[in-house]
Amino acid sequence: MKKRLVALLLTFIFIFAFVGCSSTTNAQHSSKTVQTQQVNNIQTQQTNTQANNLTTQQQSNKSRNISVSGTLTVTYIDVGQGDSIFIQTPSGKTMLIDAGVPEMGSKVVNYIKNRGINKIDILVATHPHADHIGGIPAVIENFQIGKFYMPKVTTTTKTFENVLRAAKSKGLLINVAKAGVVLDLGNEVKAEMLAPNSSHYDDLNNYSAVIKITYGNTAFLFTGDAEKESEQEMLDKGYNLKADVLKVGHHGSSSATTWAFLKAVNPKYAVISCGKGNDYGHPHKETMEKLKSMGITVYRTDECGTIVAVSDGRTISFNVKPGDYTAGSSGNSSTSNTSSSKTFQKLPYGYYGEPGKVYVDSSGRGLIKGNINSKGEKIGYE
Repeated sequence: MKKRLVALLLTFIFIFAFVGCSSTTNAQHSSKTVQTQQVNNIQTQQTNTQANNLTTQQQSNKSRNISVSGTLTVTYIDVGQGDSIFIQTPSGKTMLIDAGVPEMGSKVVNYIKNRGINKIDILVATHPHADHIGGIPAVIENFQIGKFYMPKVTTTTKTFENVLRAAKSKGLLINVAKAGVVLDLGNEVKAEMLAPNSSHYDDLNNYSAVIKITYGNTAFLFTGDAEKESEQEMLDKGYNLKADVLKVGHHGSSSATTWAFLKAVNPKYAVISCGKGNDYGHPHKETMEKLKSMGITVYRTDECGTIVAVSDGRTISFNVKPGDYTAGSSGNSSTSNTSSSKTFQKLPYGYYGEPGKVYVDSSGRGLIKGNINSKGEKIGYE
């Protein structure tokens, strides 16, 4: 009897010990499993955080260093006392801003043709002064034109009439050049107009189309003959005016390039398009002193000839050595070549596709005669 009780007791102790060990092992295993899961979760969270931080950093780096392919070429053609700028983008698109006086039309045409170009995707006449639009008719006659832009103002001059006739002969619609217009120069190039910002100015120069082109981390600003009033409007609008290369307004006249505007642009390089020994004293002393004081490298067509700037999206190189800060030697530094001209009028809405059409007759008078001119010819531009 005692032997049976002892045997039963030993059996009970053995079973209890076995069950206890099994429970302890399971508990330890379960604990290890939980710990492993926690470690894995922490590692996963750390990995995700690192990945997110890397993505954010990459995006930040991308915003600071935009990668592009090919080169953007900007040519400031030497047309004497005037403006003409030819732009070629990596995608092959082209834009011409102004074409100098009438006598320079053939030079502009030949320069572009010699580069194997037969189409100008965007043609811009910044404002209707002869030293900017004079060569436009020759350009229209010799190239296929995509879009043609001019500000909504007209002059009563033969030069302006010739531009209208050339556009009419090609069936070109004239698009309004004004702030907010986006220009298509390909996916990698951002091009937009920052002026004019008003519908009426007392000075025709302030109607000038101002264009900013951004390629990669580089930017170019083209200002036509925009003067202090237009510059102040751009500043007041809060536009991003920062650019590496500034085409100095109004051939370096003191009537443009205010301190506030120049500091907002803060360019590394400035290009001045003017004629050697011109009658207006361009570029003026006041402008050159500002450029010099800011250490801006100056290129001038009167000293350097045709200037070619090439951007790879990171840096900009030039084909010529810089000019100097010497002011023009002729004329009065406070005299504007055309700013005092009052031979212009606000362009009737009909000129841009609304009722009524406008043209200029042989006597230089602007007339509106419904859909036909005095010769009975139908005229119509958008």
